Amino acid sequence: MNDKTVGGVHWSFWAIGAVALIWNVLGSVNFLVQMNADMVAAMPETARAIIGGRPAWATGGFAIAVFGGAVGGLLLLFRKSAAYYLFIASLLGTIVTMIHTIRIASSTIDFSLFEIVVMILMPLVVAAFLIWYSKQAGSKGWIS
Repeated sequence: MNDKTVGGVHWSFWAIGAVALIWNVLGSVNFLVQMNADMVAAMPETARAIIGGRPAWATGGFAIAVFGGAVGGLLLLFRKSAAYYLFIASLLGTIVTMIHTIRIASSTIDFSLFEIVVMILMPLVVAAFLIWYSKQAGSKGWIS
């Protein structure tokens, strides 16, 4: 089963591409939810602290991270090499957003280890992985 291909690429390419798209679409939905004041009011204190004090540059970084990643995931599934560049933009947007998030997390608000992993580490790791993976897919000729 490890040698199975679909459309000339390893089956794992399609699985990783689908997960990349879903991850970033969920991030895009999260971004849109955070634009609704009523929805934000119902969130935990830590999330409200991050969202409420987020400057425009961090909101812009967040938008680039999630929408760029979603388009990158879609392009990856379409086997387009431009996905690599959108994943780079997504990582840069994530880093910009995390500058603000880390400032809030280092404040007097008590963040749990789970919140730190989910809100800070996981987005950075996923974004970096998608850059690496799309580069590998390009070197194998899976995207062009």
